[in-house]
Amino acid sequence: MCEHLRSLEDYLKAKKIPEIFRGQAWSDNCREWVYFDCVLDTESLKTKFNLPPFVITHENTDERSGTELGLVCTQCQDAIMGLHPKHSSSSKITITDDGL
Repeated sequence: MCEHLRSLEDYLKAKKIPEIFRGQAWSDNCREWVYFDCVLDTESLKTKFNLPPFVITHENTDERSGTELGLVCTQCQDAIMGLHPKHSSSSKITITDDGL
């Protein structure tokens, strides 16, 4: 995981959020993408971790290819992804700037 997203990854691990995938997700434009079993409040997490402007929100709502919402470092092509809030169980944890 790149230095720009490392603090968020460490935070999720400290919260014991299960990691459900790690690797090159879907194309050569992706380096290391890590998926966590939670919903990420991307805007509040950008603020909490003071992420640079080249870390952007990525959203996929296509149910055929797999819905997701997370943060992508466009400089390093790494990402931390979570479940999409509109397509996940209401029992899934939402991670915000105040923790849960």
